[in-house]
Amino acid sequence: MRRKIIAANWKMNMTQNESDSYLDTFLREVAEEKRVDIVLVPPFTALSHVSQRLNNVQNVKLGAQNMHWEKGGAFTGEISAAMIRELFARYVILGHSERRTLFGETDETVNRKTKVAHEGSLKPIVCIGETLTERDANQVEQVLEKQLRGSLAGLDAKALTETVLAYEPVWAIGTGRTATPEQAQAAHAFIRKVLAEMSDAATADKVRIQYGGSVKPGNTAELMSQPDIDGALVGGASLVARDFAEIIKLTAAL
Repeated sequence: MRRKIIAANWKMNMTQNESDSYLDTFLREVAEEKRVDIVLVPPFTALSHVSQRLNNVQNVKLGAQNMHWEKGGAFTGEISAAMIRELFARYVILGHSERRTLFGETDETVNRKTKVAHEGSLKPIVCIGETLTERDANQVEQVLEKQLRGSLAGLDAKALTETVLAYEPVWAIGTGRTATPEQAQAAHAFIRKVLAEMSDAATADKVRIQYGGSVKPGNTAELMSQPDIDGALVGGASLVARDFAEIIKLTAAL
């Protein structure tokens, strides 16, 4: 049985002061929840502060929203795996659709980052997903397979099982539109099939695949109860402490 993982991607939101108010509520709401893995992913400016707040919290882990594949050097505005680990973060989101579409990230750059994340003892959350145009053109499987094979190229079975995948249909991110449970399950099952081809069935069965795309309390139970959906990468709804806590509780209760 794969353990569910629920992650909050705050994106470019939350100052340090705002994160304090959020955590006052959130940590109280989930204090006793140990049935799922919980990850908070704040912006870089709040990473250190949130890390300090989580210092004595055992059931909530910290993640970063991006990283560079180099260890250091002349890369203004970038951050390395070692810098993230120094703040006791355990996860890093890589290849989010906003990074791919707005900042030109490719499967190749995501692959380089993924390998370095593993080398730096970080667990990557690798995002993949199709646009509305690609879905309407019946290219979903073609797009997902290309992104999977490119982003995860060269990873051995151990690295694959320590990678979290996030299926995020681009057309459902921040739009209020959500893939139906049937659409989401079909995509997740296909992803697992490709993983089995890239490695083997036993390895593919261990990989956790999150769903992301306008997840909220009202659709959580239906989505999270699908057999190949192993959690959620939550954007907008994660900015409201009680809403995100409710998503976690609903998932844990399944």
